[in-house]
Amino acid sequence: MTKKRILFISQEIFPFLPKNDLSSSSKRLSQGLQENGKEIRVFMPRYGSINERRHQLHEVIRLSGMNIVIDDHDHQLIIKVASIPSAKLQVYFIDNEEYFKRKHVVTNDQGEYFEDNDERAIFFCKGVLETVKKLGWQPDVIMCQGWLGMFMPLYIKNIFDKDPHFTNTKIILSLCNSDFNKKFDPRLIEKLRFDGFSKEVLKGLEEASFENILRKAVKFSDGIAVLSEELNDVCKKIYDEADCLKLEYKPEEHQNKEMSEFIDKVLEVEELVE
Repeated sequence: MTKKRILFISQEIFPFLPKNDLSSSSKRLSQGLQENGKEIRVFMPRYGSINERRHQLHEVIRLSGMNIVIDDHDHQLIIKVASIPSAKLQVYFIDNEEYFKRKHVVTNDQGEYFEDNDERAIFFCKGVLETVKKLGWQPDVIMCQGWLGMFMPLYIKNIFDKDPHFTNTKIILSLCNSDFNKKFDPRLIEKLRFDGFSKEVLKGLEEASFENILRKAVKFSDGIAVLSEELNDVCKKIYDEADCLKLEYKPEEHQNKEMSEFIDKVLEVEELVE
C-alpha cells in the first residue's frame, strides 16, 4: 500500500523554538504520523531567533531563489533545512529577510503584534506551496498548525485548486487555544484580491479579524482537529458550528494514533465520492 503523503506546516516546532503547547504538539504529531506509516514533509518559518549553527540549518540552493508576490511586490524566498535527529525528521524552513529575520515570532519586545503578520502568513503559505511544487512532491493532506497557517485552506481550495500538484489535496486545520485578538491590516482583503480571490470567497473578510479569518479557513477545510484541552469561546463556537469532519481533543498519549486515523477518515470521504 502506498504511504499517504502529509504536508505538515506549523508556526512553531520544538526544538527550534522553546517548548510550549504548539511547538511541542507539532514535534510530537509530525513524528507520530511518520511512525504511523505516513510520508511526511515538515515546514515552518525561519525566525531570527533560531540558532542556525546549533541546529545545523543550511540553505537548499536548488529550492531557493523564487520570488513570492504579495500586494504586487516581489519578496525573495529562501529555503533552509535541518533535522531533528531524535525524531528522525527533516524540517524545511521558509525564510525571507524582510518577514522572518526579526527575533520574535508574532509580537515585538513590547508584546505588540507585528503590523505585517497578514503578509508574513500569506508569504509562509505561498512559499510552502511553491517549494513543494519544486520538490515534485504531491501531498494527499496538508495539516496546518498555528494561526500563521490559517490562509492555507483558502489558497488550496481557491487559487491552487487547478494546479495538478494540489487538485485532490485535503486540508486539516488544527485548533489551539489562541489568545490572538488583534485585527490584521485593513487592506488584507485587497491583498487577497490581488492574488485572484473572488468577491464571493472574500465576503465576510471586510473586517480582517482573527474570528472572521478562522471562520473562512474552517469553511474551506476538509477536517478540523482540536489540540488544546480547552478552547477559547471563539474557537469553540466555530468548531461546534463547523460542518466538516471533526476530531475532538484527545489526550497526548492517544493523539498520534487518533490523528493518523482521522487523516485516513478524511481521505476516505474523497474515495467514496469518486
